[in-house]
Amino acid sequence: MRTGRRALGRRALGRRALGLRHRLVLAFGLVALLVAAVFATSTYLLAQGYLLAQRERIVQHQAFADAIFVQRRLESAGADVSAVLTAAGTPAGHTIILKWRGQWYASSLDQGRDVVPVAVRREIGAGQAAMQRVRTDDGPALVVGVPVQSVSADFYEIAPLTELDGNLRLLSGILIGGALGAAGAGALLGWWASRSVMTPLNRVAVTAVSIAGGELDSRLAATDDPELATIVGSFNSMVDTLQQRINRDARLAADVSHELRSPLTTLVGSVDLLNARRDELPERSQRALDLVTADLQRFRRLLDDLLELARSDAGLDPRPSTAVDLGGLVRQVLGEVGYDPSVLRASEEVFVAGDKSRLGRLFRNLFENADSHGGGLTNVEVSTSDDGVLVVVDDSGPGIRPEDRERAFERFATGATKRGSSSGTGLGLALVAETAAAHGGAVWCTSSSAGGARFVVRLPRAEAT
Repeated sequence: MRTGRRALGRRALGRRALGLRHRLVLAFGLVALLVAAVFATSTYLLAQGYLLAQRERIVQHQAFADAIFVQRRLESAGADVSAVLTAAGTPAGHTIILKWRGQWYASSLDQGRDVVPVAVRREIGAGQAAMQRVRTDDGPALVVGVPVQSVSADFYEIAPLTELDGNLRLLSGILIGGALGAAGAGALLGWWASRSVMTPLNRVAVTAVSIAGGELDSRLAATDDPELATIVGSFNSMVDTLQQRINRDARLAADVSHELRSPLTTLVGSVDLLNARRDELPERSQRALDLVTADLQRFRRLLDDLLELARSDAGLDPRPSTAVDLGGLVRQVLGEVGYDPSVLRASEEVFVAGDKSRLGRLFRNLFENADSHGGGLTNVEVSTSDDGVLVVVDDSGPGIRPEDRERAFERFATGATKRGSSSGTGLGLALVAETAAAHGGAVWCTSSSAGGARFVVRLPRAEAT
């Protein structure tokens, strides 16, 4: 059970997997985002450190200057602390807080001693200057403490960092926008790169499909790209080798079949002569002659089928273009194989572009196959559809199992149903498929309404000439 669940999980994961183009776009976008994020973070931290350090130096210098001014005024007898803090002339927004003789004084009513951190007070109490960033109700601020020992006072100056904080926020927004923009640019670059990568692969795929469909002359176009030139050359060389091997095998089959025709003709003539004087032979010899005659006819049919397949494999059969009355041809073939033409049902007169003799062989193979292996024909119907002309052939046999239906059209295929060709060679249905494909059509097998086998031939429709 666990193994089955893991297998299902892997299949589900495979269905959800991204394609190569999407993975490239995602990878480029993520890499660009990572690089931009590192750059933005580094830039922000460096800018923040530099601006804060510069601001702290300025505030510290200002605080020491103001502390000296307050010290000098407090050393004067009868100094008014409030007037002294007012006269200090601090920059706008700065606040001075002074602890003198146990009393706390401030230059602003908005801020008091509560703003001063305890750590800064402790440092000042120890006689050392201190500085610390804090957050007040008005925003971030910097507190600088200076001990004024000559008058036994603690001096604090609070400088706002609101403007600096706003600048840093603006900088962070710009950097984040830049990082996202870089990620988008990286994704666009990845899309362009994936397109550049996928275009040659798509060309290879299209060419491979054409070759698999029988167009052995298809080749990849030459390219000036040095990276692709090797692949293109290797692919075309492989196809050349494959075509040469297929042509060689086809020529071998054709040559062998052709060479067998002479002795076969001699044998047929000799057997015909014996059959002509059959009555002069003893009964045992007559039975032997019947066996030889049957095998000789089967051998001749096999040889004809092999020659037909060899011509098809070698591409020696031109694409047919003659308009053929399909209903009339099917009716003629039915009469030749011994069936009443009334078994045919044709809704209208239809024409297909094809070679009449090859199409006649196609239907003869189907009819004789139904007669020999399917219990005989029960129905033949010619009709039209949106994509061509359909010829339906039903028999009264047990039918063909779904898993064996495609295999039935393979060469020399035999199965549990013992269905093959009309000659018993396993080539009849293969020739049907080859001939239909050569005419731009197809053939397939299903089950009829009565339970037997149903063969459907689809051919492109043509105009009558």
